Amino acid sequence: IELGMSYRSNAVYSWSLIGWKLMTLACITLVIPAAYNSTMSDVKRGPEEAAEKGLLIISRGTAILLLFVYLAFLWFQLKSHAFLYDRDHHQDEEHGSGSQSAASSQHEEQEEEPNMNLPSAALALLVVTVITSFCADYLIASIEETAERYHIPKTFIGLILLPIVANAAEHVTSIWMAMKNKMELTITICVGSSIQIAAFVVPLLVIVGWITGHELTLYFADFETICFFVSVLLVNTLIQDGKSNYMEGLLLVTLYLVIALAFWVS
Repeated sequence: IELGMSYRSNAVYSWSLIGWKLMTLACITLVIPAAYNSTMSDVKRGPEEAAEKGLLIISRGTAILLLFVYLAFLWFQLKSHAFLYDRDHHQDEEHGSGSQSAASSQHEEQEEEPNMNLPSAALALLVVTVITSFCADYLIASIEETAERYHIPKTFIGLILLPIVANAAEHVTSIWMAMKNKMELTITICVGSSIQIAAFVVPLLVIVGWITGHELTLYFADFETICFFVSVLLVNTLIQDGKSNYMEGLLLVTLYLVIALAFWVS
């Protein structure tokens, strides 16, 4: 919404949406186990152990494929097609050869100098990560008491309140970049953590559970899966034209509030 209010219309480079296409694939791979489980429950084909075994096979095979695709995405983004993510590259293409130097010089003026070197940034990241892990432990431990004291559903706390707090830094950064009309960076920040969870962390947990003897699958409850699917569907619909405005942001916020309301009463 902030992006659309600051600028009438904003272009979104098609290459910056590749990550969201990976997110769509991850969404589909989570829908398939839910559909399989629902189908097997309806037809009651064979014993329950056979259905669970089939779900394990689907989940583990899908997890391996998702990890492979995620690694390929990292290679695409950081190595083979890294030039696509260079802002100067696209400015040169848009302005043409006659104005390449002007566009590059303008970008250099806007580019900010880093305030920290690599070792300092790595050390700060490590310290903040350790502190955050301790805070997360206390936060999770307090969910039970908070839910009982204030009569808040645990599902609402886990899926609505906690993500808002945990991703506060990403939210602020996304809004700040949107105010600067850096749409490609805004999209990258918004979908980056979602891609990591859906295409890397969840499949990795399935593989680790397989190795350690824990039967983890990609099957989630039907309600959560449907909410996830419609969220990805709406975002894909809105960004297909490669432009954005405040009305599209309002649609996304509305869907978020509807999902939050549904989890509140669930």
